[in-house]
Order: sequence, then structure tokens, then C-alpha cells
Amino acid sequence: MTALPLSPAGSPASDAALDALQAALGAEHAAVYGYGVVGARLDGAGRDRAREAHTAHRARRDGLERTVRDLGGRPVAAAAAYSLPFPVPDAEAAVRLAAELENRVAAVYADLVRASEGGRRREAAAALREAAVRSARWRGVGVAFPGLAERAPEAGAAASPSAAADSSDTL
Repeated sequence: MTALPLSPAGSPASDAALDALQAALGAEHAAVYGYGVVGARLDGAGRDRAREAHTAHRARRDGLERTVRDLGGRPVAAAAAYSLPFPVPDAEAAVRLAAELENRVAAVYADLVRASEGGRRREAAAALREAAVRSARWRGVGVAFPGLAERAPEAGAAASPSAAADSSDTL
């Protein structure tokens, strides 16, 4: 069976998908910024991994901007700066930040999977998987349900999986 495309602009399904795309775009903006911090604190193989992740997030960001425009939306802009969730004075903290960035990106892609259909859903699932793999590599361990805050070991009082990504100036 062939999946139907998203509903035309203005319908509830399209609005939900566009909102989820915008949230993913915002998370990608934050990840690009965050990996600048991560890369500045690492050297050698760690810096190379951070550079690869930075490049991957830039590519996802650029693709999301195009998709939002294609759906008739205006892509959310990146903030001038983002508040880090904790101080990042050294390589150990940079690795923790990289894993946190990936967890937050995975959360918004889980929402996008839920809000999308067809090719966009497959693409969101691929992005979720990539973020989960990067997070596991940074942490050295994975989580059973990446992108679902209620399944993550450090889950707090977040009401939704993407609650951590709701603020445009907080990583």
C-alpha cells in the first residue's frame, strides 16, 4: 500500500507536520551551535567525531529548511546564541554535551515520525536512528527507546518528548 502524502497546507495534519518540522529545525540549529562548543573542547579522534556530527546536523538543518519552505512555511531562524545545559570546561563535559545534543535531537525526530507520513516519516525515522547511534557512541551505551524521554534514564518532569527542545535559546 502506498502512503498518502501530507494533507494540503492549512489542514490539521499539515499543521502538525509543519510544527514538528519546525521543532526539528530548531533542534538542528541548536545542535549545530552545540557542536561548535563540543569541537572546541576535544582533540584528535573526538574532534573528528564532533566535526562529522556537526556536518551531519548542518545537512539535516539545510534539508529541513527546504522542506519547511516547500510546505509553504517560513523556517525558524537560529538563535544568536544558546544556553548550555551545564558548563563545558573540558573534554569530559564536551562528550556529555554531545550525547545530550543527540538525545534532544532524537526527541524532536520522534515527534516528527509521529506527525509525518510516507517519505517524510522514513526520513525522520532515519534522523532519529542517526541521533540515537551518535548518542550511544558518545555515551558508550544506548537507551532502549531513543527519543522517548519517559524511557530515558535521566528523564525528568518533561511532559512531552520534545519539551527540552521547546525553547529556541536553550540547548
